[in-house]
Amino acid sequence: MRIALFSIAFSLAFAAAPTLAQPAPAEPIFRADAIHADITFLADDQLEGRDAGARGHNIAALFVANRFQALGLKPGGNDGGWYQQVPLAEHALDDAKPATLTIGTTKFTNGGDVLISASPRYGNDTQTLSGEAVFVGYGLESDYAGLDVKGKFVVTLIGLPKGVTQEAARAAGGSDRPVIAGRHGALGVLYLISPDNLRGAFPWLQATGYFREPQTNWLSPSGFPGGEDPGVQIGAYINPTAAKALFAGAPMSAEQVFAAALAGPVKGFALAPRLTTARTSKVRIVRSPNVIGILPGSDPALAAEYVMLSAHLDHVGVDRAREGDQIFNGAMDNAAGVATMLEAARAFTASGVRPKRSVVFVALIAEEDGLLGSSYLARYPVTGAGKLVADVNLDMPILLYDFQDVVAYGAEHSTMGEIVERAGARMGVTVSPDPMPEENFFLRSDHYSFVKAGVPSVFLMTGFKNGGEKAFRDFLATHYHKVSDQPGLPFDCAAGAKFARLNYLIAREIADAAEAPRWYEGNSFGDRFAKGAPRAVRPAK
Repeated sequence: MRIALFSIAFSLAFAAAPTLAQPAPAEPIFRADAIHADITFLADDQLEGRDAGARGHNIAALFVANRFQALGLKPGGNDGGWYQQVPLAEHALDDAKPATLTIGTTKFTNGGDVLISASPRYGNDTQTLSGEAVFVGYGLESDYAGLDVKGKFVVTLIGLPKGVTQEAARAAGGSDRPVIAGRHGALGVLYLISPDNLRGAFPWLQATGYFREPQTNWLSPSGFPGGEDPGVQIGAYINPTAAKALFAGAPMSAEQVFAAALAGPVKGFALAPRLTTARTSKVRIVRSPNVIGILPGSDPALAAEYVMLSAHLDHVGVDRAREGDQIFNGAMDNAAGVATMLEAARAFTASGVRPKRSVVFVALIAEEDGLLGSSYLARYPVTGAGKLVADVNLDMPILLYDFQDVVAYGAEHSTMGEIVERAGARMGVTVSPDPMPEENFFLRSDHYSFVKAGVPSVFLMTGFKNGGEKAFRDFLATHYHKVSDQPGLPFDCAAGAKFARLNYLIAREIADAAEAPRWYEGNSFGDRFAKGAPRAVRPAK
């Protein structure tokens, strides 16, 4: 906030003053030895895999904060410090008190014919809910016409009716069943899993394992996981066996509903049995930080716009039940990303010329738990009255070879792609198409949290040229999320310096450009998440 107010006051005081040309920044030297040293420290056994909320991560966070301070950055966290503390709720069902769904007089235990997950919203107390039930077809807004669901459980098919697209559903009131149910006053949502679902989109045994695993999410000040009010108090999945009991005495049997759903929408109706759900969660809340440093911009007209360089600091910690080596050091994932981000930060301060826009450097927490630190930061930004205009994310560069190309995830969606190409051209690095689209990397790293906040974002993967394909695929198969991801891997830290330089050049151009990055016209991510933001015409190829 102080930066934004200062910028406004400065621009008013000097509005009539002539503009002096800003000198071009000197090209800094990027240091392979510094990157090697940072990877070695951050992935040392003493940091115990840097799990969110654990001692090792706290040490790593302090290390990054001290580096930011030594670089002369300004603290960007809470209360004038380096940390934005993220409240993380670890929650799992209490096995001593199994969750249940009672349909009429028949009790179904969790993990059998029903699936109920834990929730951090109610602490360690048992949550018991009772009420009538109403079948609402596919649970879309139009399906509620003529139905009274206030204070009741709604029962919905999963997926969309035949011939209805996600875009059409979104335009007609959305497809988020709990939110829609909550708007109508429902108590909870039960999802019907049909025989066809079991054979395809919803394998029951795999889902059972997932629901039993401990989960982690951040909590809003109101106690909502992920900051989202789910609209209802509980959700559960029921298979065809439980569905048969649920539809007893109804105008249609469960089998008839499943058959009718194959053809299209199914009209809703009240169900006969009364339902009761019961679950007890074990909840542990820890606070773990995003570490944030800011380099204030030099241009009064642009300093309230922020360019972010982000890298997640956490890894997956220690497995005490494992024989032999129990520490998942996370050298490539993502000590390498943090080390190259720190070197890019040093380059900004060593260039001799502050960027026109402000630059935010962030070591994010809990990426491995589901992009939680970035999601929290996107919801609670540290830009005050300013705004974030771009994110350049550094995550798991494979620094085992001299890369000659990169894959720029997100580049095709906005003018950031053109910036990446120009930066690469300065270094003789080309931009290649995604060689592994099946992995959906664009959706799997922290930049995507900022995309969902409407911010053009990009994250670079070292490419497949010059031996890169073998190096990348071998790492994924042999070391990814394994104890062997250690500093002893044959790191090419000259490639690390090269990677730091490339990301620096990208961020530097964004920070000094007359215009912030823009989504391309007609881009689906821009249209969904950045309605009303300025657009750019996609250049002809």
